[in-house]
Amino acid sequence: MKSVLITGANRGLGLGMVKYLTKHNKAENIFATCRTTSEELQNIAQAHKTLHIFNLDVTNSENYVNLSSLISKVMGSQGLNLLINNAGVTTKFTKLSLVKTEQLLENLTVNTIAPIMLTKALVPLLKQAAELNQDKPVSANRAAVINMSSILGSIAQNDQGGFYPYRCSKAALNAATKSMSIDLKKDQILVASMHPGWVKTDMGGKNATLDVETSVSGIFNTVEKLREPDSGKFLQYDGTELPW
Repeated sequence: MKSVLITGANRGLGLGMVKYLTKHNKAENIFATCRTTSEELQNIAQAHKTLHIFNLDVTNSENYVNLSSLISKVMGSQGLNLLINNAGVTTKFTKLSLVKTEQLLENLTVNTIAPIMLTKALVPLLKQAAELNQDKPVSANRAAVINMSSILGSIAQNDQGGFYPYRCSKAALNAATKSMSIDLKKDQILVASMHPGWVKTDMGGKNATLDVETSVSGIFNTVEKLREPDSGKFLQYDGTELPW
């Protein structure tokens, strides 16, 4: 891939993705966005000139146009091959009797609205990449959007209840993924939702079953294999298809 954009790249899963891509030379240009740059992310950028860090609060859609311009300055007319909407927030186990309006709104804003609006803003760059790479199959090497979702967004597998803000926002993101896959099919842009597994991050907690490296390795191994028939699917990091 010539270019990858990862939101929420200063820690956790997003930082793990940056580490994986730089370590394995998987992309010629990596665009990492975050509200506040972590020292670890800065250190990686100093060692890898292919990594570009851009300040971005995903809740402020007015900055999306500027982000698009910054990418274009680096990529010229080559566009953007892969957009990974990774930035997210969660709340603790939230029962119906305890859920608050502000929790619902925050989760929906960051986990659903931001990925939709950022994708909308970057579609012209994705189209550029898709058109320029017509010799390649529909894939991340051409143009693709990966929305980082969660098994908690699966309605079919919800057997615990609770988690209202997070579940609702991720179920809505899955719905957006399906619509994106249909709307962008004509442009040869692949779109999929992906569950990273229960990962040991600040969000996942210390009891999680997967380390970041295992999850991220699985995610990119799966992403590299995705083709046109996979567009619109909800997949686990290891490629297993999940129920909506």
